[in-house]
Amino acid sequence: MAKLLAVNVGLPQKMQWRGETILTGIWKHPVQGRRAARRLNLAGDGQGDLAGHGGEQRAVMVYQIDSYRYWERTLGRRDFTFGQFGENFTVEGLPDDEVCIGDRYRLGSALFEVTQPRVTCYRVGIRMNEPRMAALLVAHHRPGFYLRVLEEGEVGAGDEFVRVAEGPERFTVADIDALLYLPGHRPDQLQRALRIPALSQGWKGSFEALASQDAGNAPVSGNRGLGPAASKPPAWHGFRPLRVARVERESARVTSLTLESEDGSALPPALPGQFLVLRLQPAANMPVILRNYSMSGAPGAGAYRVSVKQELNGKGSSFLCTQVKRGDVLEVSAPRGSFTLQPGDGPVVLLSAGIGATPVLAMLHALAVNRSAREVWWLYGVRNAAEHPFAREVRALAAALPHLRSFVAYSRPAPEDRLGEDYDAPGRLSLQVLQQLGVPSQADFYLCGPPPFLRSFAQDLTNWGVASWRLHQEIFGPEESVTPGISKAPARLPHPPAGGPGPGPMVSFARSGLDAPWSPAYQSLLEFAEACDVPVKWSCRTGVCHTCECALIGGSVRYDPEPLDAPADGNALICCSRPETEMELDL
Repeated sequence: MAKLLAVNVGLPQKMQWRGETILTGIWKHPVQGRRAARRLNLAGDGQGDLAGHGGEQRAVMVYQIDSYRYWERTLGRRDFTFGQFGENFTVEGLPDDEVCIGDRYRLGSALFEVTQPRVTCYRVGIRMNEPRMAALLVAHHRPGFYLRVLEEGEVGAGDEFVRVAEGPERFTVADIDALLYLPGHRPDQLQRALRIPALSQGWKGSFEALASQDAGNAPVSGNRGLGPAASKPPAWHGFRPLRVARVERESARVTSLTLESEDGSALPPALPGQFLVLRLQPAANMPVILRNYSMSGAPGAGAYRVSVKQELNGKGSSFLCTQVKRGDVLEVSAPRGSFTLQPGDGPVVLLSAGIGATPVLAMLHALAVNRSAREVWWLYGVRNAAEHPFAREVRALAAALPHLRSFVAYSRPAPEDRLGEDYDAPGRLSLQVLQQLGVPSQADFYLCGPPPFLRSFAQDLTNWGVASWRLHQEIFGPEESVTPGISKAPARLPHPPAGGPGPGPMVSFARSGLDAPWSPAYQSLLEFAEACDVPVKWSCRTGVCHTCECALIGGSVRYDPEPLDAPADGNALICCSRPETEMELDL
């Protein structure tokens, strides 16, 4: 019978790591006597990053003494103590390849249920002084697992685990961990996993995404349960020349460019919502710059249209809006991006402000081309009629959609702007406006606009009860960083790394507008981006979780270590890769 060898607790503490201050509860220490097991954690225990650890589904972490011995042999170590792997319960027995999700155990006077494997996290590598540890736990099928507290009570070292119920589907911790993090996501196994009531919602969401990917008709790659692999591979790698076929003024500050192949053949179809990267050289004496622009036209038109807002002091936008003319040739990437219209029959809300209309306009085109019977809401905010692009185009598209409702708000209408014709109401879009209009909260929401607009609406819609998987956002410019546990510091503009230029190939961060030559002083592209203050996303830092996955627009990388599951074609995991050639990243 399995036995509890040690109860380990620890409150979050601040520590210095790679020049950053992190808050972590990874340091657990054994305690004497009995401890109360409560709904959210053990008495005296805590987590520093509640977004990734703790909570009802992850109240207690379990790790086995047999795995201690395995890692002692594998790593050649003899310095382990109870709590070494950040676990609350060090146990004898309960191996990951036998314990199943949904199993229930009586321990002491408390009742527990197995909910999910360990979350991959860089902090276990800090605790173990082994940066690869998050990947090793998965690759060697020894992750450990979390328990939910069904009945609160007291536990102590020496208590025996008594299994009182078996989880449905008999899906072991090791197998369900491998199903998410390792290649070979079999559809039948995904459906089995989704039938387990005890499995945490986060893992269910990842498996639902993988199942949706497998059910699609278009060939896809990568792990949609972890990364942004939402579409087929890009039509070409790097950049190709496209000719400007049309230049059209849409409003006082917005210009549309229609791009076609040089030989006039149809360009590969894009997905509604995707973007292009343009490599521009505004003048002979100026360096090349990269700029991202969402496509705004019909996705299957055989040509691509981008609509550009001329920004004050914007080098790229000013060049495109004032100097580019019909017949000019531009270097253009293949369509990219995972902010795309998803299939379905339910309501669709296209919610945008300013130039954020561009990707959702492409979605409206796609719905109109297919004469969709879905309930569609076009909700748009702009300053006034002079700055209102695509007004006539949207009205024409609406005629093909029998269930479309449109609402346009002007924040500063001009005296000549006509209420009821040019716009529907003064002011700004808000959740209250959506509720008054009768927008359904169970719709799929697609948001694009300025960062304050996105932050406000994303939070309000979440509070309203919109499910996270129904909330899709597109951000112009650098995305917000995801750096779990790192203390927030004042934001800095991207810049070349300290110490002078490196001897390696040029790395271009397209969204941040920064080019810097690679230096081998950095272990990965992630570390290089951090040294440049380029906003990045990461969690495991070892090629497991895919949080750092981003589009590799041009160039190539080499991996060290190799990721456990490859990223989508045309993407890269920057936490474990270095550049092989000059390259452009969507960061």
